[in-house]
Amino acid sequence: MDLHDKQPVLRAGAALPEARAAMVLVHGRGATAVSILELAKAVHRPGFAYLAPQAAEFTWYPNSFMAPIASNEPWLSSALRKVGAVVEEIEGAGVAAERIILLGFSQGACLASEVAVRNARRYGGVVAFSGGVIGPDATPRDDAENV
Repeated sequence: MDLHDKQPVLRAGAALPEARAAMVLVHGRGATAVSILELAKAVHRPGFAYLAPQAAEFTWYPNSFMAPIASNEPWLSSALRKVGAVVEEIEGAGVAAERIILLGFSQGACLASEVAVRNARRYGGVVAFSGGVIGPDATPRDDAENV
């Protein structure tokens, strides 16, 4: 089940083929891609592409980010695929990971952080406004050295 797959990705700023950097903006629970994309105006940088995916039913996953990961499925896996697909699209257009910033607010901050941890590499930045990696403190991580 891919709950978020058909949701739109809103865009602002430079077109990806011409972008020198990109920012993925991930909204919080109950919010929208339209609302988080407003941040692009505040942080506007020439040559940046801004992409904001929309969550299905205005939520990326149903429970707290501190709940056991299984309790947020299949929503969480779908959300990770959606944000991951946006990152892949950006890289496919020629923008290297070192020039991609993942930015999220609240639930979106948790999702952006989780994407960065599960796909550990050098990003241009990870901005988590009020959030953290997903799962309770004892959650096992295969990539614990990257957390």
